[in-house]
Amino acid sequence: MERGLYIAASGMIAEQLRQDQLANELANSSTPGYKSDRVTQRSFSDLLLSSSATGQVIGPLGTGAYADRMVTDLTPQPLRETGQPLDLAIAGQGFFAVQTPQGTRYTRNGQFGTSAAGTLVDSLGHQVLGQNGQPVRVVGGKVTAAGVGVFAVTNARKQGDNLFTGAAAGRATGTVRSGAIEGSGVDPTKTMVDMMASFRAYEAGQRSIQAIDATLQKTANQVGSLSGS
Repeated sequence: MERGLYIAASGMIAEQLRQDQLANELANSSTPGYKSDRVTQRSFSDLLLSSSATGQVIGPLGTGAYADRMVTDLTPQPLRETGQPLDLAIAGQGFFAVQTPQGTRYTRNGQFGTSAAGTLVDSLGHQVLGQNGQPVRVVGGKVTAAGVGVFAVTNARKQGDNLFTGAAAGRATGTVRSGAIEGSGVDPTKTMVDMMASFRAYEAGQRSIQAIDATLQKTANQVGSLSGS
């Protein structure tokens, strides 16, 4: 099979994964505390070509690209004042901790509310934890910022719903601010530009496959039309 087909197809698959990631970024461009991702791409090892007749080295041949891994940018984003007493934001490093059925998870999204039991909860109803690991009480529709835990988390990894897993490593250096939320880490304009560039790269792969396919078809027709000697 023509090697160029595999090279073009591998690039298209990598760009398709990148487009999925960019679409998710755009969907979360206004999600408080959302951290943007970046798909890194790498090329497969090159093949070193040489002449079968003389053994002379001709040069390397690329074998395609693939999506290597997803990297999350955990840089703190600017805070936006909301005036809502249960909106909380972390100025600096750290995560809020919430108790989920799967265990403790971490988030930077501080749009919280009150449960029927009078405790601070996130939008999914998970209880927000203090530094001591206990639920935070809401009194008079407010909470004390100092009573909300700010955790340093090592090996933080996304788990969906704007939540992270990781290992808590004590109190982080960030401080909690009431009446504010952290903005999303997505730049919509840049993300749209990246999506258009990715789409153009995907189209280039399509055109390469079409050109190779047309060449192979022409070659097959010509060989098939040759009469035997």
